[in-house]
Amino acid sequence: MTTFYVDTSALVKRYIDEVGSNWIRATLGQSPLPSVLVVHLAIVEMTSALVRRQREGVLTPLEYTQMQDAFRTDCLNEYRIVTTTDDIIDEATRLLERYPLRAYDALHLAAAVVANQRLLAGGLDALTFLSADERLNNAASTEGLAMENPNLHP
Repeated sequence: MTTFYVDTSALVKRYIDEVGSNWIRATLGQSPLPSVLVVHLAIVEMTSALVRRQREGVLTPLEYTQMQDAFRTDCLNEYRIVTTTDDIIDEATRLLERYPLRAYDALHLAAAVVANQRLLAGGLDALTFLSADERLNNAASTEGLAMENPNLHP
């Protein structure tokens, strides 16, 4: 089974039309459905992204509610939610000391690195890290993760 770790910069494209949206929708909707890992903090980041777009007038209040509901439903039914454990926090700290990342980006990458280690230890295929953040993708690649940037698939 294909496993993707999706950070918020890529995940938002599933709900809001922008560059890479068609690709991310097709990638996450392939058959059989892939396993999609999302750190629980992405719930806060997605809400922030959607609310910001509503404040800016890009989304109507109704569109915001529909997208937030769709995202929450997907969190319950489609995404495997990763919680930040001590090993993820330790990994995020290491990554922050090594790369010029923001705190949440370090947590996304740490969650992906730890999840990938667990997959490989269990004899499963490596995951693919999906992000639209070039700095984060560079760090992910340096850490040995396969990665894709949806912005490169317009």
